[in-house]
Amino acid sequence: MGIDSLIIVASLIFSAFFSGMEIAFVSANKIHIEIEKKQGGFLSKVLTRLTKSPSKFIATMLIGNNVALVIYGFFMGDILLSLFQKWSVTAYPIFHLVLTDFSLLSQTIISTLIILLTAEFLPKVLFQIYANTLIKALALPAYVFYVLFSWVSDFVIFISDAILKLLFKTDGDQVPLAFSKLEIGDYITEQMEAVAIEDEVDSEIQIFQNALEFSAVKAREVMVPRTDLCAVDIHESPKSLVKIFTDTGYSKLLVYKESIDNIIGYVHSYELFKKPKTIKSMLLPIEYVPETMLINDILDVLTKKRKSIAIVLDEYGGTSGMITVEDIVEELFGEIEDEHDSTDLIEEQIDDHHFKFSARLEVDYINETYHLELPERDEYGTLGGLIVHETGEIPSLNESINIGQFSFTILEVSGNKIDMVSLRVLEND
Repeated sequence: MGIDSLIIVASLIFSAFFSGMEIAFVSANKIHIEIEKKQGGFLSKVLTRLTKSPSKFIATMLIGNNVALVIYGFFMGDILLSLFQKWSVTAYPIFHLVLTDFSLLSQTIISTLIILLTAEFLPKVLFQIYANTLIKALALPAYVFYVLFSWVSDFVIFISDAILKLLFKTDGDQVPLAFSKLEIGDYITEQMEAVAIEDEVDSEIQIFQNALEFSAVKAREVMVPRTDLCAVDIHESPKSLVKIFTDTGYSKLLVYKESIDNIIGYVHSYELFKKPKTIKSMLLPIEYVPETMLINDILDVLTKKRKSIAIVLDEYGGTSGMITVEDIVEELFGEIEDEHDSTDLIEEQIDDHHFKFSARLEVDYINETYHLELPERDEYGTLGGLIVHETGEIPSLNESINIGQFSFTILEVSGNKIDMVSLRVLEND
């Protein structure tokens, strides 16, 4: 009885190992495995041999799992049969029926439940969560069984390959190794998180990360907001532009007709050297894109039409902001200082619960940098946008607003936009 029990426990452990390694091999990040294989040393050699033929590895794990389950079933059946015979003597009539006439069904149910719990569900969940770690930690014992069952797995693969070639004209192991976007993204994220806070992430890693996220970024996330646009009316005189160009330092100015919601083009400062009589005579065409358009699509449009500026429109057709090729390129390579960038964005932590921020700082940047949980929505991107969205208006100077667990005090405003904000984290009662 004691030996039988040990064999049952051992067979369950082996079954858990084989089924776990199977799911770990499928779930593990291929980049982690490939990098580990390039490190040199004993482990890298073992991983190289294990992953040389994915079909053979999977076949080996399946064979090992089936062998373990057969052994488990043989000994578990004997133990349950012996127990049922003892219990049936003193059992109630209903239980006597279960332990005798339905003995085989009862044994099957009990054995299956034990297998599902201890050798299938739990190990597969565990090995899937820690796939990258466990496949390396248990590579050596896996390789031992890989060698032991080699002739059996070779035979199984020979049969399966013959069927695949006959019916599907393919070979299971001829599929080239390919890294998914998710695997690459996960690996890059892990590398960035592994860097100490005080250290800077390598520019190559940051660019790679930006490139992976590039196709999901929308125009409203990178545009110059409406409140920061500098535009002139079409009926202004060209002479008045000289002062505006000089005061702002911009090389281009947007031009509107009647309202900034009707931008009809832009003018370049060098056109003034031609001494135009009207702004209309120096007007250059401009592109229009919706807020929800992806920036990679905008870049394609601007490149094909050889334009550098586009006006971003909101859902009602009004002007939401402006986006340039440079804004899009910044998403890949980081900040590039230009004439529309503010160089005096302030972020100051006064104490653990008190901060001072420029309203143009991105909400997701503040959350990530200062470990806050400011609400993030698609309708806004900046701290000022959050406040306006929640209040439905532009608050007055020194006005205080509570949003969730945060208290905001407006420190500076100019025109129709918020410039500086004091933020306090309210303590929970």
